[in-house]
Amino acid sequence: MSRELRGVLFDLDGTLLDTAPDMHAALTVLLAENDRPPLPFEAVRNHVSHGSQALVQLGFPDVEGARRETLKQRYLEIYARDLCIDTALFPGLGPVLDACEQRGWPLGVVTNKPAWLTEPLLETLGLSPRLAAIVSGDTLPQRKPDPEPMWLAARQTGLPPEQLCYWGDAERDIAAGRAAGMATLVARWGYIDASQNPDTWGADGTLDRPDDFWRWHQAKADPQWLAS
Repeated sequence: MSRELRGVLFDLDGTLLDTAPDMHAALTVLLAENDRPPLPFEAVRNHVSHGSQALVQLGFPDVEGARRETLKQRYLEIYARDLCIDTALFPGLGPVLDACEQRGWPLGVVTNKPAWLTEPLLETLGLSPRLAAIVSGDTLPQRKPDPEPMWLAARQTGLPPEQLCYWGDAERDIAAGRAAGMATLVARWGYIDASQNPDTWGADGTLDRPDDFWRWHQAKADPQWLAS
């Protein structure tokens, strides 16, 4: 099977969309409801890819068990209410999406975010019609780093995994893509804190900005790599 790339899949939070402003805002409301001071944006940003559980834990480190679960559910209510106030594509991704479409490449999203948040977010931003594949965290029993969501996305695009490239900003993204047989790229603009070292994740490459993809693609588009 040829490894020539013919489509691109993205993680959602921290790779395709900058959701941190709205997720931070929701945590700020939750903290205020519980008479706690807000956390600085930069202290919250790099936890966003780990979801609501991680954000509630960050804001309420002394709360556990049923109380933490109650806080998480309240956080999700607040976030869903103002899901797309300041969320947007990361700078530079619009032209990449346009160029992929001009090539006839299908695009897709594979995220651990639940569908009841993923789908309205993509719809609000006008991205849904542009995506051949949308796999959310509750679409299947398995979630990343399991490869099953990746394989489902490949089937939705109509391409074999070997002809897809997956971009992500978390180690589980790269693990899932690798396990599925896809090329993998680290989105360094994402929610990666200083304790993480993406160079150890085993990705096929790293991108400092979205349009670096074309230089990476050109460098990899040689007969030796395509036949490997």
